[in-house]
Amino acid sequence: MYRLTLPKGYAARMSVRETEKAIKFVKDAFQRNFVRNFGFERVSAPLFVESKSGVNDDLNGVERPVRFDILEQNCREAEIVHSLAKWKRMALKKYGFRCGEGIYTDMNAIRRDDKCDNTHSIYVDQWDWEMVIGKEQRTTDFLKMVVTRIVGAIVDTLEETKKAFPVIDLTLKREVTFVTTQELLDRYPDLDGHDRETAAAKEYGTVFLMDIGGALSNGKPHDGRAPDYDDWSLNGDILFYDEILGESLEISSMGIRVDAESLQSQLVAANATDRLSHEYHKEILSGELPLTIGGGIGQSRLCMLLLQKAHVGEVQVSLWPDEMRAKCESAQIRLL
Repeated sequence: MYRLTLPKGYAARMSVRETEKAIKFVKDAFQRNFVRNFGFERVSAPLFVESKSGVNDDLNGVERPVRFDILEQNCREAEIVHSLAKWKRMALKKYGFRCGEGIYTDMNAIRRDDKCDNTHSIYVDQWDWEMVIGKEQRTTDFLKMVVTRIVGAIVDTLEETKKAFPVIDLTLKREVTFVTTQELLDRYPDLDGHDRETAAAKEYGTVFLMDIGGALSNGKPHDGRAPDYDDWSLNGDILFYDEILGESLEISSMGIRVDAESLQSQLVAANATDRLSHEYHKEILSGELPLTIGGGIGQSRLCMLLLQKAHVGEVQVSLWPDEMRAKCESAQIRLL
């Protein structure tokens, strides 16, 4: 069953046509600010990959990808990507990028098992990015520096958006509070994961929640994270407090990627050592793939946050339960 928040007294600040103009403005401005802060190059990205390649992101390991066969290729089976977490690292090697250089791309995906609510859709659109780093940069300090630059690009985009669309009166903190998942559990032991995130985001405004994937002191991970792309001790989510919904909003999931040692230990922890037969995993173990940091930044979520919308369906076109669409309409939430 879906979860839906209907903010009391909500009224969209823009018409649908004005919103469409603002969506383009936000996306163009953020890309410009992001590239200015990092100097990354834009590359083309796949919508689907071969099913047996092991390149697709398996998220929590239970989500089903959308699969289809290709008639003219002897019915080879392909699947719509969940994200490009692994593909980007392979692309950096294939295209010859060097340490300090990086790529970004428009990623479109279908996550058909996602539960639809105010912030989740089965359609995913984000900027995926990846950068080659050196071994000495696989540190928390380097991770924090990259996070700070991304948040800076977001806040700069907000300031430009407010000038172009004065009806927007949102304020975001440029200063980031860094907190680990274990610290959050220690502080709010009686709350579930999402409510812990909301409590932290409400207190600090802008949060980077670190160390996602491994088991905490209660024996459970804060949230699921695939064992074969992020290093669980060097990753995290960028969270903002969404005043419209009164909860935290994750804008980016990112991290320093696994090296040979962390890949092996995390696959053992996830009971997924069978993946070591895939080419991607073999190239990590052999050192053929570069060390990288990377992540995804939600395009629709960023637009939802900066344009002060109550539902992601106000800034993207997707399919929603009929009952949800009816409830949104009655609450003046106009889904595209």
